[in-house]
Amino acid sequence: MTTQSLVFIGSLNRETPYFQGARGPGLSVYALDETTLDATLLTETSAVDNPTFITTTADGTHLYATSEVFEWREGLVSAFAYDRGTSTLSYINKQPTLGSIAAHNAISSDGTKVLAANYAMGEGGPDQSVAVYDIRDDGGLTPPRGSIAHTGTGPNAERQERSHAHSVNPAPGSDLVIVADLGIDKLVSYRLGADGALTRVSEFATAPGAGPRHVAFHPDGRFLFVMNELDSTFATLSIDAASGALTLVDTLPAVAAEARDGNHCADIQIAPDGRFLYGSNRGHDSVAIVAVDQATGKLTLVDYVPCGGATPRNLALNPSGSLLFSANQNGDNVTIFRRDAETGRLTDAGRPIRIGTPMCVRVVD
Repeated sequence: MTTQSLVFIGSLNRETPYFQGARGPGLSVYALDETTLDATLLTETSAVDNPTFITTTADGTHLYATSEVFEWREGLVSAFAYDRGTSTLSYINKQPTLGSIAAHNAISSDGTKVLAANYAMGEGGPDQSVAVYDIRDDGGLTPPRGSIAHTGTGPNAERQERSHAHSVNPAPGSDLVIVADLGIDKLVSYRLGADGALTRVSEFATAPGAGPRHVAFHPDGRFLFVMNELDSTFATLSIDAASGALTLVDTLPAVAAEARDGNHCADIQIAPDGRFLYGSNRGHDSVAIVAVDQATGKLTLVDYVPCGGATPRNLALNPSGSLLFSANQNGDNVTIFRRDAETGRLTDAGRPIRIGTPMCVRVVD
């Protein structure tokens, strides 16, 4: 039986000083035959600038894209509707993110809100780390309902001169939200209120200079896994559901010691059954495969595989977990791997999606 999925890709379409070119269309939607891995472009739009991170609803009918443009003192988050019958993307509206260098967004666990994180460079403007929006009945976004700002620094003078919120992460089935702040080496836990307010409940300090970037939650909610960009490590943290407090369980290098110089980790994904993690290494240009002990959360390296391009910025699994996708920013392609559910290992299928400067990929059935 043939299974068809939708692949949403955000790509750079506007030059920015710290990226190596902008060769993409913006937002693209592909139909993917999961048996043959034939990908067919359904639609694309340039009606959004540099959608470096995108989130979709589970049914693929709505899409939220953050715009990362260096010159803007405030980023934007844009809402689009996708019609499966006509294969069309329709712009709904956009809202300011209340800070610069909008880097990430997520839908709240109850599906009623969108949260956006601002990496932030320089000073000025509202300078908020995270903004919260209600989702309207039409899928559009209200003006910001709440926001929070972080302050502080880290030991890496070049990359940690100030707060850099890199991701905002609602815990599944909970009002707990965890913000990974690369600039201050902290994971900060909040409770998200119905009114959009974020109430700070705890914080966890990573190793100095680790630079936490993206996270993944274990399906059972007991563990949080962190991809640390600056020191190229994975970390497991246990979660206290009542207090939101995090406790370190284990750490594991994401690359071999000899490859650490010049490497910067990016994304992390977890298999649907929680047994394996996948992390992207930019510089080493690989995907690290890590096994997770289900009782303790301890981590064991399984393998590294070449990402099939250059600068693997973002990863995605299809809902069944049979395929893993790597958006290779400077390789101008999205590699598709077949995944062995028992061993966790990946095999490059040799059927990449060719697209300029892909930054984010999301897959829905």
